Amino acid sequence: MPLNRRKFLKKSAVTGAGVALAGAAAAPAQAAEKKRPGRPAKRYALTVMGTTDLHGHVFNWDYFKDAEYADAAGNAMGLARVSTLVNKIRQEKGRRNTLLLDAGDTIQGTPLTYYFAKVDPITAKHGPVHPMAQAMNAIGYDAAALGNHEFNYGIETLRKFEDQCHFPLLGANALDAKTQKPAFPPYFIKKFQVPGAPPVKVAVLGLTNPGIAIWDKAYVQGKLTFPGLEEQAAKWVPKLRSMGADVVIVSAHSGSSGTSSYGDQLPYVENSAALVAQQVPGIDAILVGHAHVEIPELKVTNKATGKTVVLSEPLCYAERLSVFDFNLVFEKGRWTVESVAASLRDARTVADDPKITRLLKDEHALVVEYVNQVVGTAKATLTTVDARYKDAPIIDLITKVQEDVVKAALAGTAYASLPVIAQASPFSRTSEIPAGEVTIRDLSGLYVYDNTLVAKLLTGAQVRAYLEYSAEYFVQTAADAVVDTEKLTNANGRPDYNYDYVSGFSYDIDIAQAAGSRIKDLTYGGAALDDAQQFVLAVNNYRANGGGAFPHVAAATEVWSESTEIRTRIAEWVTAKGVLDPADFASVDWKLTRNGTPVF
Repeated sequence: MPLNRRKFLKKSAVTGAGVALAGAAAAPAQAAEKKRPGRPAKRYALTVMGTTDLHGHVFNWDYFKDAEYADAAGNAMGLARVSTLVNKIRQEKGRRNTLLLDAGDTIQGTPLTYYFAKVDPITAKHGPVHPMAQAMNAIGYDAAALGNHEFNYGIETLRKFEDQCHFPLLGANALDAKTQKPAFPPYFIKKFQVPGAPPVKVAVLGLTNPGIAIWDKAYVQGKLTFPGLEEQAAKWVPKLRSMGADVVIVSAHSGSSGTSSYGDQLPYVENSAALVAQQVPGIDAILVGHAHVEIPELKVTNKATGKTVVLSEPLCYAERLSVFDFNLVFEKGRWTVESVAASLRDARTVADDPKITRLLKDEHALVVEYVNQVVGTAKATLTTVDARYKDAPIIDLITKVQEDVVKAALAGTAYASLPVIAQASPFSRTSEIPAGEVTIRDLSGLYVYDNTLVAKLLTGAQVRAYLEYSAEYFVQTAADAVVDTEKLTNANGRPDYNYDYVSGFSYDIDIAQAAGSRIKDLTYGGAALDDAQQFVLAVNNYRANGGGAFPHVAAATEVWSESTEIRTRIAEWVTAKGVLDPADFASVDWKLTRNGTPVF
């Protein structure tokens, strides 16, 4: 589908990228007064609310457990809750004095979003309106930044979602690969009318994540490019100021840590929101996304101006709402931001907005019915509870499915004689496939991401390096130290999804050793691994494109790939078997040791 700029160009004809007038009157307490001798300066209070990383959560519902959502902290989630929080703030501040933004990752993450991307797709002729578009339109979002997961279902699905939204999807650093012009509106401007004074002009700059070029390479390569956030903010913020913006807010699908999961594969920082604040003059506040952490308020000093930039990141899944309170003063013929303070509102403190509940109850019921379809029977309970540190049969199920799919795909090709191995990660610590009837939701809970399958060529030596890198996930633990499984993993902050099993081999991981020297007794077919032997690695597209910065895999020769989700392949495999028997896929291939002695 052409990467046209229709919405942006249409809005540009007015005042840039979408100017909205916010009504004729402000709340009396906040209205500026016409300045007279001896009178105080004119002032205006603006409230900007923000969500991020909604990932398809409309209701406080766990589709994988078929129950109300619950976590150890007692959190609640969903746009229906956020709607109640937003309504309260609008009532308190006056709707005309508020702005509602999102920082991306909206249309992927739950069976609800999968259903309307794949089962009953919004791209079909006379197809449905995406539930996230319906909910966000009803709540009254003003603008949203693009997240990396917006691209997971391809550009056609994203463009359809964009058409269904009554607000712009912003991406100043999502450029057309051929023209290097913005493929989406870079910014949004809204005027807030103040009686007796000039309007307050607020600009929102949207920035997305450069990692899209890696993570969704199959969809965007040759079509879109994603330069760094700092670079593009430095280009656009002065333009917004020159257009008369009194307030500049950035909605950035980028964390604040300054780190990158993709190493040096890209010359741009993945989590660069604080760097943007520090390096680019003229920004008042940044709504932060992508990192799934809770930051009520983070103050960053801009190097050039010495001014404070206020950042806030609400917790993902609509569990929190960030609130920025701006105080402006009109002096010397212009509005100036006098102060900014950020705080969070908690979704667990309110009930669902019945308007949103009524709006999407039918879509919710459809998805509940879909995920509860029975596709087979399990002979034993399978769980991921200890899959991070013990070889668990439930992860072996994933690798077995991936091996079988790739073997079948390569039959009759030049690669058919090569051994197929597979990687898989313990995505969730709570997934369970119970003994007895197995449903789609049981299998979806095992593989929570919409990853697809790729086949890559690796040598034995490269597999060894891959496993060593994966083993860095474990905290170095002396042979005589007490083992605490809660502190055994996630060394240097590495997430569970960046720890891989690799099937087909037998090996020990000696956690008493330093990282880089942990893989011991690595064998294939009962013999020591031949470094020169070639293997076909069945790997998810995130890893294949460099996600997690595992060595060799991104640069390896690709021999096959597909667009069907691995989750779907697992459901197909179980459906075809009818019976889920660990004897068909489970084997103990690796174990943790310390100086050769098993940890468990």
